[in-house]
Amino acid sequence: MIEYELKVKIENLKNKFEDLKKLFDLERAKDRVDELQEKMISPDFWSDPSNAEKISRENQHLKDQINDFNKLQGLFEDIDVAIEFSDEDPTMINQIMTSLKEAERMTKNFELNLLLSGKFDDSDAFVTIHPGAGGTESQDWASILLRMYKRWAENNKFKLETIDFQDGDEAGIKSATLKISGPFVYGKLKYETGVHRLVRISPFDSNGRRHTSFSSINVTPVIDDEIEVEIKDDDLKIDTYRAGGAGGQHVNKTDSAVRITHLPTGIVVACQNERSQHQNKATAMQILKARLYDLEMRKKIEEKMNLMGDVKDISWGNQIRSYVLYPYQMIKDHRTECETSDSEGVLDGEIDKFIEAELLYFADLNNAD
Repeated sequence: MIEYELKVKIENLKNKFEDLKKLFDLERAKDRVDELQEKMISPDFWSDPSNAEKISRENQHLKDQINDFNKLQGLFEDIDVAIEFSDEDPTMINQIMTSLKEAERMTKNFELNLLLSGKFDDSDAFVTIHPGAGGTESQDWASILLRMYKRWAENNKFKLETIDFQDGDEAGIKSATLKISGPFVYGKLKYETGVHRLVRISPFDSNGRRHTSFSSINVTPVIDDEIEVEIKDDDLKIDTYRAGGAGGQHVNKTDSAVRITHLPTGIVVACQNERSQHQNKATAMQILKARLYDLEMRKKIEEKMNLMGDVKDISWGNQIRSYVLYPYQMIKDHRTECETSDSEGVLDGEIDKFIEAELLYFADLNNAD
């Protein structure tokens, strides 16, 4: 006979799965897969590679969801059968425990998969990093964050491009923009936007004092031309400069890099990695378009949650996460309360724990009355 606590654990997990079944319309997903596969067998399907890739991603995502749903159904059926026979055969408890552990893992993954259903969640993402006040300290911290997100992308086998990179005066960076491409990159990174705070013994302080540094992260989706964003020419200030640092293919040769300032909002975007000034301008405009669209979306979210605003002040009181390296090791997200003492792992790109906590936290907020 199985113990009462184990029965409760199984029942709670079953209830969780029942709640998820209400969110996932299996028949609708199957119909959508049929619709997408009809498009994919069309002779001219790959004539528009960008759209073809988008359709292929959605198709695979839905097929994975259907597959996971069916596997979970089967696991819970196996658990019920094992429970039924456990009175006669005590060894069935081992099978129950094994199936339960797998069901817990798959239920968690299925839930996170369902949470990545926003309009642009399956999009690639631009990740822009700016140091706060503090000169070399903050610029060095910005470079550490840059490496963290690069390592995260590499760990997930995502494509990585450095769109813009400005070296710091003595160390670190003044700014950097990455383009990370892969399945659900924006959906996973979207809540990383905000101020990240570092507390450590400064490597630049000969007296070995503790310093606090800030850097801001801004994550926006790579949006296609179907999305209309009005940008007036009179609202733009466009500067060109010589590419430099870890990026441009024409580094220190021509004034091919482009910086665009959107005067009404103060948003500044830049690109230096393309082959020509024209290409850099086109990429910078794509980033600006994404930033402006994202700004409008965040304003709408603000009205409901009053939690997610565009980052304007890189200072105390606005940080979403603290990275404390001294006098103890602790990284904590101030919204979700998710924390870990594995600072080395996190700074080496192991941030999925925080990403999962963010998705669950904001899903609960969005579902709140």
